[in-house]
Amino acid sequence: MSKDHEQIRKYLTIAKGQIEGIIRMIDEDRYCMDISDQLMATRALLKKANNQIIKNHIDVCVRNAIENGDSSKVDEVIKALEKQI
Repeated sequence: MSKDHEQIRKYLTIAKGQIEGIIRMIDEDRYCMDISDQLMATRALLKKANNQIIKNHIDVCVRNAIENGDSSKVDEVIKALEKQI
């Protein structure tokens, strides 16, 4: 497993734990804004993981495709980035 994959896995594992905690907070009828804070923290981790995946895709897949005369991967990345906006 590459160092990048290890970092992505770490983000996702932490996010998984946060989601489990959020579910417990809901079950315990905790304060709404505390739940919202935890949701936003989880969202930030998922965004970091996704950004790393896109970066890796650009570094490897897009670079290889362009070197081989295929620019379709660039459009793929643009579509992915548009979804984040």
